[in-house]
This record gives sequence, C-alpha cells and structure tokens, in this order.
Amino acid sequence: MPASILVCSSLRSVCLFALTIGIFAGPACAQTLRQPGAYDSVNPFIGTGADGHTFPGATVPFGMVQLSPDTQINNFKHSYKWAAGYRYEDSTILGFSETHFSGAGHSDLGDFLIQPIAGEVRLEPGDADKPLSGYRSRFSHATEKAAPGYYAVTLSDYGVRAELTATARVGVHRYTFPADKEAHLLLDMRSSIYNYPGKVLWSRVRIRQDGTVTGMRETRGWAPGRQLYFAMRFSRPVTGHQLVDREPLPIDYKGFKTPGNTPEDTQAMEGRGLIATFDFGRLSAPLVVKVAISPVSEEGAIANLDAEVPGFDFDAVRAAARSAWEKALRAVSFDAEPAMRQNLYTALYHSLLAPSLAMDVDGSYRGPDNQVHRAQGFQFVSSLSLWDTYRAEQPLMTLIEPQTRTSDLVRSMLASQQESPFGMLPVWQFQGIETWCMIGYHAVPEIADAYMKGIGGFDANKALDAMVATADYAPYGHLGEYMKLGYVPVDGGKPGSHGEAVSQTIEYAFDDWTIAQMARKLGRNDVAERFEKRAGNWRNVFDTSVGFARPRLADGSYREPFNPARAGADSGFTEGNAWQYSWYQPQDEAGMIRLLGGDAKLIAKLDAMFDAKVDPKDYADVEDMAGMIGQYVHGNEPSHHLAYLYDYAGEPWRTQERLGQIVESQYKPAPDGLVGNDDLGQMSAWLIFTGLGFYPVAPASNEYVIGRPFVERATMNLPNGKKFSVVAERLSANHPYVESVSLNGKPLIRSFLKHEEIMGGGELRFVMGDKPNKTWATSTASRPFSMSEAH
Repeated sequence: MPASILVCSSLRSVCLFALTIGIFAGPACAQTLRQPGAYDSVNPFIGTGADGHTFPGATVPFGMVQLSPDTQINNFKHSYKWAAGYRYEDSTILGFSETHFSGAGHSDLGDFLIQPIAGEVRLEPGDADKPLSGYRSRFSHATEKAAPGYYAVTLSDYGVRAELTATARVGVHRYTFPADKEAHLLLDMRSSIYNYPGKVLWSRVRIRQDGTVTGMRETRGWAPGRQLYFAMRFSRPVTGHQLVDREPLPIDYKGFKTPGNTPEDTQAMEGRGLIATFDFGRLSAPLVVKVAISPVSEEGAIANLDAEVPGFDFDAVRAAARSAWEKALRAVSFDAEPAMRQNLYTALYHSLLAPSLAMDVDGSYRGPDNQVHRAQGFQFVSSLSLWDTYRAEQPLMTLIEPQTRTSDLVRSMLASQQESPFGMLPVWQFQGIETWCMIGYHAVPEIADAYMKGIGGFDANKALDAMVATADYAPYGHLGEYMKLGYVPVDGGKPGSHGEAVSQTIEYAFDDWTIAQMARKLGRNDVAERFEKRAGNWRNVFDTSVGFARPRLADGSYREPFNPARAGADSGFTEGNAWQYSWYQPQDEAGMIRLLGGDAKLIAKLDAMFDAKVDPKDYADVEDMAGMIGQYVHGNEPSHHLAYLYDYAGEPWRTQERLGQIVESQYKPAPDGLVGNDDLGQMSAWLIFTGLGFYPVAPASNEYVIGRPFVERATMNLPNGKKFSVVAERLSANHPYVESVSLNGKPLIRSFLKHEEIMGGGELRFVMGDKPNKTWATSTASRPFSMSEAH
C-alpha cells in the first residue's frame, strides 16, 4: 500500500506529499525540495485513533468551521472513543459535519451532517456491519488524503469522491459522483456527537426562493441550549427534494400543518428529527456545496457565506486555506530526525486549532447568557478548555500568537464575564456557552500570564476586577468554604459532596497566586496581599506526616483511611490521585520541598511515582486515564510539569532522563500517536515546549524551566520580528544529557530561561553528552522561581 502520492503544488511549484494513510513521505523528490516544509510535515491523522480524539478534516487556523468525516454516532454513554466524530479503526463514514473538537475528553458538536449518495437514498444511518443497510458508506484508508485545510476520501459504496476544504466560517465540499447514477445529498439534522434521545430540542430547514437552504438547531448537550444556524448553496441546480420529520412530537397538540402536501413540495419544516434530501440528476462534473455557520441567525450565516465564499471555486478556497496554514506554521521551524520532526509540526498544527473563532463577519456572537452581542475591535473566540490550556497551550500562544489568540482571547473572556449571569470568567466554554466542566478558575492564569508578559489590548485593572470577582464567587465550586477554612473540605457537611476537594484547593491556590502577581505589578497591593495569602492554601491539605496532599474534613482532621493511589469518585482528586497532585504547587515548589524535608525527599517521591507498580483497580472509576508511567499519567494534565521538578531539587539531569522516557513512550507519528486526548492543544504544546528544551511550569512567573532539547535546531519567528533559535550540538540517542548551556554565547548556569530573553531574540545553545553533568544548575540560586524563596 503506498504511503503517499506525488502531487503538484501551484502555490510554490514544488513537490509536496499528501497524506494517504497517516504517514508522510520524507526524502523523496529531493531534487526539488531538500526536506519537506512545515506544511508538508504535518500529519492530521496523528491522534485520530486510540484515545487521541482528533479529527483529520478541513479547517483554517482557529477556524469556526472544523469540517470532518464522522464514522460513528452513539449514545453518549458509549461515545467516549468518538469524541471527535472520527475514529481511525472504523470502516464506514456516516457523512461530513461542520463542527468538531480536536481532542476534547468530553464532546458535542457534529453539526449539520451531509452525506453524498449515488443511487438509492436511505434515510437512516444503518448498521456499520451491514453494508447498504443505511446511508453510511464503507471507505478505505488507502483512498484518504489529509493535509492542513484539506481532506479527501472515496465512499466506496457510492463510488463518490469526497473532498473538503474551508474558510473561517464556511465549509466547502466537492463531490464527484459516478456519471451513470443519480446524485443526491442527504442532510441529517439529528446527527450529533455524544448523542442521546431528545438532545435536539428544536431544528429548522427551509428552502428559500433563490435556492439557498438555511436552518438551525438548538441542542441540549454539553453546552445547554446551544443554538447554531447554517446557510447552504449548491453549484448545480436542485431537481427535487424531500423534507421529512423522523421524530414527530409525541403529544396530543401538534399545531397546524405548514404548506405542502408531500415531502417533495414542502419548502420548510420544523421539528426534532429533520432530514432533508436534495436531488441533482446525473452529473458529468463535480458538485460543490458550501455551508456557512453562524451562532446568531440564518441571516448571519448567509452574510458569512457571501463574505467568505461568494463563488464555487473549490480549488481557490483550498489554496487560500493552504496559504493560511503555511503562514501560521512558519511561527516555528524544526530540524530534527524525521519522526520527531513530524510529531512537532503536527503538534504545532494541533495547537493552532483552538481557541476557535465564534462570531459572524459583522462581529455578532452569542454569549454565556445565550443572548446576541457585538464584538467591537476584537475577534470573539471560544472553545476554551481552560483546565488544560493554561498550562502550556496558552503560554505558547503568548510567544507565537500574542495578538490574534492572546489579546483577543483575554478580551473575549472579559466580555463573557460581563455577560455571565454569575459574573464569572469562563470555565469550559464553547460557541460562547458555558459548560461548567472541570474545576478551578483557569481563565485567571491565562489573563495574568498575558499581562505579566506585556501583552495589551485590554484594560488591566478591569481584567483584575473580573479575576477577583470570579475568585470570590462563593457559590462556585465550594469557594465559600475555601475562603472560610483555607481549603475545600471533602465532607462539606455530608459525605461525598465535595469529591474533588483536594484538587480544587490546590488549583485555586495557584490561580490565586497569579492574581497576586498581576495585582502587585499594577500597584494594587491590598489585592496582592490577600491573594498571596490564599496562594499558600495548598499547604492546608498537605499532610507532612505522610508526605502527600490528602482529603481533609471540615473539622480540620484528615479523612481516614488514606490511600495515595486512590482516584475517581470521592477520592478528593480530579482525574488523578495524591501521587500526581501532591507536587502541584507551581508557584512554590521550594516550599513543598521544605515541607517534605529536603531535596532528597522530593527526588525519592518523584522516582517512586515514575517507578511505581499500579493496581488498575485504583483507576476503575476514572474514564480518562492514559499514558501511565508508574503513577505518572501523561494523558492527564496534572502530571505535565512533574518531570521538570527535579530541577527544583538540584538534579536537572534527572529531568533530562525522565523527559526522554516520556517523549519516547507518549508520542509517535501514527493514528495512535497521542496516548490521550490532545485537550485542544495542551498535549501538543507540551511537546513543542519540551522539544525546544524548556517548559512554562508556572505561567505568570515569566520563567521557563529548562529540560533538554529534542531538536537539532529550531527557530521561533517571533511576532516582534526577532528570531529565537535553539541549537543542540551532538544530539543523538546516545547523547541525551545536557553538558552545558549558553545564551547568546554566554554560559547559562541556571535551570530556567526568562520570557524577555526569548522575546529579545538570540540563541540558546545546548551541548549534549553521553553522561549526566551533575554540576550544572544544581545550586539553590540557579533554580526556578518559587514563591517562598522570592519572599
């Protein structure tokens, strides 16, 4: 089976390699191109299998439309493995829908499923194990191509070649039908990722006099009461249609019938189970279908369609999407061995998918109050998986996208706080609607990190007010008890009511420290002092007698019995246990070391964590647990900083060893190349930072903790016009250790890098060796920031 096919690029007149089965070719066509560029090194199939939950479809950077095939729709109880709609192991495709998440652990979306059909039309999906039992079609990976902004596949049951591309708000489909069969399109308004009976609260389809098809649906999914609208046009005239409702309301009163005596002469229909089919006769040329979406209205969708894709030139849209990706991917260049190079460029691609645009061309968007608002002077963005992305994804954006996806993000979150019925910043928001998923108030560190790095475009004092209002909102997440006791009690007055109490306490404390950082810089010392005190609350759940953070009762005692490996329901922890969370105080790792009893105690704990033998029963209640190395869980974000903690204990060579262990086992250029969800870019951003040789353990500290590089050379093309390069001399599998580090030609003897040093441009040079250097960056003065040391 061929891994790739050669195609001609009209954009740069060079040979490119288009993905067919998930692996890009490397050295071929060397006479024209010495090595594939950033665009050509991306593998959109990485993470589509296993539990990666990514999608291989078409979008532009941060696009509102993320168009992709859906291979299975199940009841939400069985849908975890299809959170992005597509799973590489499947053999059939239901159709192509306009909206998807890239790597969310929970899910939703899959709006406005379209399936091209040649020949007989069936209105139900059918059984994947029974060919032609419904409208789904078999396909082969050998016929798939994917690249940023483009996807293609052949639907073998229909002989239809399907191609997808997109603009920010419009998905463009091109279908080539067999000339000897009748061509049809089916629009299934019922289909939804993480489905269940009754999820569609209401929907509408209508065919307008000019042939434009518009509609909407409101769903009760992850984001309750989410409304989305569409407008669709075809490049060929429609010869016939049907509008049917497969789920008529089971009530006595149904209102009065709309005009039309049959599905064929009905021009508009509303209901909860709508299907529309459109007939085109026999076609001798491809059919182009363009679908715009809007969070606001059908008219907004039409305006988006007219503004972004006024014609039907599929190739021009594809070329523009490619150009947009080439520009975005030039933010960082990587030179590394082929597998690592592809991993890194794909990680960069994944990191540029969210937060996604969530407004019309006129600035209209839907806020957390489910009302329509207008963005003035900024782009409203959503898809905010903040529990994940504050750790590395958004810090990466402060380096490569400070305006378009940092300043706009901050302004979007501040607008959401003003529009929130609770006066709170977002927690986990998409398409403007809050889901209340996960814990913490992690919009706070993202705003603080942006401000501390000098990124403007927003009123800093108003931003701080919004951060404080969120952190002081007592009804949210047991904050009332947290503020009263200094921790969240696990009992909360009755057993089982505060099952994530330890994680909440620890994460709140970090968020509080970032508020203090920003307040201090603004000169608001009263706020700074109050939140610096709260930033130490992690100590209130750290039991020095056992050396772990553990659940504490409202009366001040610790809950018995205690098992640090216990995870899941009522464990006191969120998607983890005491082995992962006890070392989560990025603002004060030195303080934790002191409580433990010294550097050696932390190193022993970290080693025990990585080397532990795990009883699977401890994780029986946790749905999302992947990428385990002992008790280290790379698939879950609370572990992401842990390998870097050896630096804080004066043994950076141990960080270098553990990073090699993690990278080797957790990433590969294949459909199962991510061990867990990408979590809207966090897993990918971790790899990008780690590949460069440093990581933002404590966002808002303006420091990056040095690990070891996995690239021979990399260059960050910074938005200020400067370049920051990383060079690794003698890097190889046999030379994994850092012998020495220099910054702009001068020895660097500390284990951290400053943000201003990166933004100033220059070169970070590593000399790698085959043995650990046990003298580099070991002194207390050479270690990264800790709150207790700073004070």
